[in-house]
Amino acid sequence: MYLTASLHRALQRDPDATWTTFKGRTTTVADHAVRVARLAGALGNLGISDGERVGLWALNSDRFAEALFAVPWAGGVLNPLNTRWSPPEAQYALEDSGTRVLLVDDVFAPAATELRKSCPALKTVVHMSDRCAVPGAVSYEELIEGTRPVEDQRRGGDAVAGIFYTGGTTALPKGVVLTHANLLTSALGSHATAPTVQAGGRVLHVAPMFHLAGLSCWVAQSMVGGTHVMLPTFDPGEVLATIDEQQITTALLVPTMIQMVLAHPAIAERALTSLRVVLYGASPIAPTTLRTAMERFPSASFVQAYGMTELSPVATILSPDDHGDERLLASAGRAALHAEVAVVDPDGADLPPGSVGEVVVRGPHVMVGYWNKPAETEEALRGGWMHTGDAGYMDERGYLYIVDRIKDMIITGGENVYCAEVEAAIAQHPSVAQCAVIGVPDDTWGERVHAVVVLKPGADPDPEGVEKLARTLIASYKVPRSFEFRDALPLSAAGKVLKRDLRAPHWEGANRGVH
Repeated sequence: MYLTASLHRALQRDPDATWTTFKGRTTTVADHAVRVARLAGALGNLGISDGERVGLWALNSDRFAEALFAVPWAGGVLNPLNTRWSPPEAQYALEDSGTRVLLVDDVFAPAATELRKSCPALKTVVHMSDRCAVPGAVSYEELIEGTRPVEDQRRGGDAVAGIFYTGGTTALPKGVVLTHANLLTSALGSHATAPTVQAGGRVLHVAPMFHLAGLSCWVAQSMVGGTHVMLPTFDPGEVLATIDEQQITTALLVPTMIQMVLAHPAIAERALTSLRVVLYGASPIAPTTLRTAMERFPSASFVQAYGMTELSPVATILSPDDHGDERLLASAGRAALHAEVAVVDPDGADLPPGSVGEVVVRGPHVMVGYWNKPAETEEALRGGWMHTGDAGYMDERGYLYIVDRIKDMIITGGENVYCAEVEAAIAQHPSVAQCAVIGVPDDTWGERVHAVVVLKPGADPDPEGVEKLARTLIASYKVPRSFEFRDALPLSAAGKVLKRDLRAPHWEGANRGVH
């Protein structure tokens, strides 16, 4: 099993079919394959082979899709960077992984020169643009035009496909190591459980493709053959127009996106009849929002996928048929065909239906481990199960319900925010003595990042100053959207901050402590 097999299959079956569409630019399967083979040759000339890492810091585009194939074609390993990261966060991922080549688009080109200086292992920056405007960088288009196509290395199976960095519970991101078999197992098992793509279909990529949810859609549509329609960023009006004008058949939208699309006035002007599947996940969705979406997109089936990066990424699926049962709309679904899912107590023993415990998962889609972090890997994979850090319960029919998080993590707008790294940033402000970061309900983002701060004696509250400093250290979506100042934080007998006590007033009346 290898990722590039889907391109070979498409080339054999229908080389003249449209493979990508981006900003009015279309590429056929044959043209895409040639560009991939040329780019792979160029990467080989830059020293990429046998597992060397290639960074990719760019918004969704047809060039992004070319790189996703070209890196394994050359024998390399993908390292897609979060497009909402600050330069220091990107630097850590590049240094930790030993990335040798970094591909950047126009948005991230300004930061590339400094990254090259600060990352000793980073030898080459490639500017993914019509013309290169980065001092010392290499032109993406010139590399393709000036390099002969090379044979596919057919890197696959248990070989590493990518290192995907997530937020770190100890303030440093962790690189999740996934193989070709991991990614393809998740895509195949998910498709067999509840098909979300159709042969010859047109999938909309507006969720970021560096994220495992967006990447998995690319893998699935590539497997069955069809067209990838890319939008670089999310705009609800543009999404509606693209669905209609490009006759999109599958769209992956996180709940926040769905909510914004439903609220946009242009929705009343669009037929939206081409849409066959709306795939959602990354955070729970309010049942009222889901019911409204099902009414607004009557031709579409709805599929929810629950999982995480460490699971490549799918563990459970709520199928279209499940969406017809009102009682199941709050569920995360049942185990996908490739996954085994259980709810266990702290000793790892299975809990009976209805009992809340930690959600654990095993199967051939589970990560190899965390890059250069053996202790964290052993802890996460203890007993042969991936410990998700989510608290939930199962009913008698195996439907999973998520009720809280064991991990100190917030999901805001579909992005994971680990509280420790936000707290580490806030603590650098000279007026802050202590801080605790929690997730509180938010109508737009599901949860928002909320900081509870204890000031040093004599200091005055300065939320604007704290926020400004945090924005220089962490991605904007991790920066607290609200602040609360207290004289002291509630502590346990062991001296640990009682975050459940901090969260309780904000979640009063809710039947669970997460959105």
